[in-house]
Amino acid sequence: MNNKDQVEIAAYNSKYQKSFKDLNIEWISNYFEIEPNDIKALDHAEEYIINKGGEIFSAVLNDEVLGVCALIKSDGKNYDYELAKMAVSPKAQGKGVGLLLAESAIKWASEKGASKIYLESNTKLTPAIKLYEKLGFKRITGISSAYNRVDIQMLLTLNS
Repeated sequence: MNNKDQVEIAAYNSKYQKSFKDLNIEWISNYFEIEPNDIKALDHAEEYIINKGGEIFSAVLNDEVLGVCALIKSDGKNYDYELAKMAVSPKAQGKGVGLLLAESAIKWASEKGASKIYLESNTKLTPAIKLYEKLGFKRITGISSAYNRVDIQMLLTLNS
């Protein structure tokens, strides 16, 4: 993969569902343990994310999905969407795929009128935290998480 311009960011398509699940299972298992909420979101992505007003993005190169991420519509008042389930194939890591995915998700949310995007992560995922900070996410506290692995929460305030 030399030219990241060849990577296309596609909105949700059921043909990429297996890649969405597989890439997430791969990275989560590598660093943490799979939790019940992971399975719920990954096995029922359409019901849990798409049908509730969210979106799933896939970074595709030559019909291969190199990375994925989701925007989950919030029910609460603290933020509009949660940037979640971002995973990049090990062979594509460090090549700008995560940045492309995150930028596409932020642009999509902004076009939908969102003012705040929230995310949860873990501080041992240093490259991910650096990426989020580069995008303008700031550390916050006080929102309860459904995941045991979360030790950092971040919020991006969009200029509308």
